[in-house]
Amino acid sequence: MLGERTLVVGILNVTPDSFSDGGHLAGEEAAVARGLALFEEGADWVDVGGESTRPGATRVVPEEEVRRTAPVVEGLRRRGAGPLSIDTTRADVARAALDAGADVVNDVSGLAFDPAMAALVAGRGVPVVLMHLRGGFESMHRTPAYGDVMGEIVAELEAALGRAAAAGIARERTIVDPGIGFSKDAAHSLEALRRLGELVALDRPVLVGPSRKSFIGRVLGADVDDRLMGTAAAVAASVLLGAHLVRVHDVREMAQVVRVADAVRGDCLAGRAA
Repeated sequence: MLGERTLVVGILNVTPDSFSDGGHLAGEEAAVARGLALFEEGADWVDVGGESTRPGATRVVPEEEVRRTAPVVEGLRRRGAGPLSIDTTRADVARAALDAGADVVNDVSGLAFDPAMAALVAGRGVPVVLMHLRGGFESMHRTPAYGDVMGEIVAELEAALGRAAAAGIARERTIVDPGIGFSKDAAHSLEALRRLGELVALDRPVLVGPSRKSFIGRVLGADVDDRLMGTAAAVAASVLLGAHLVRVHDVREMAQVVRVADAVRGDCLAGRAA
């Protein structure tokens, strides 16, 4: 799946309360249609999530998370969709989604929240995204503090890779994510982006998810629905600084941003018209 060009991961939230697009997709058929549209707009894979991680969000029970996500994954797979990931920290939810046809597990806890998740991923032999996060959903947004933002992110992602290895997950099946906006204030997120190249020390593909995040709102003084251009700038910076994948809401627009940023970086000119 990973090659010369930067991949675009489309966000498909089937939640009533996500920070940006919660409640926009009422029902399974609407969610499946939106997922298919994301592929048509240029997504290389689609990330399906059924629980909000926004500040103040209330956790849902695993059964509800399965109810929201598994039928959508199954519907997308039945309709011939491309690669799909399940965005969850729970092994039961991941299992149901994998059974329904998901290809990748995206665990924002980096295999830290559910002791059964690592064994599940190892047993299924699927790729896993390990994101950097401190604290639980209830505490991660409260006054985050760092001495050396990227140094600590690298060290803690290395620990997540260690958890994966201990469970038998092959290192080549792991992707790392610095967790922009998670347990980080605006200054931390901006510094993490600025120093993205330091993640090369982990020798793993890097996924970055800056889409519509609060650090963009802080810089621009913009509400969440007015962060398209700020997201475009953050996506371009991510690509130029070494991201292999970007996770975004506005796929059509960001696919164009990625294509031009790849061309500027010089990785994707071969075989393309000028």
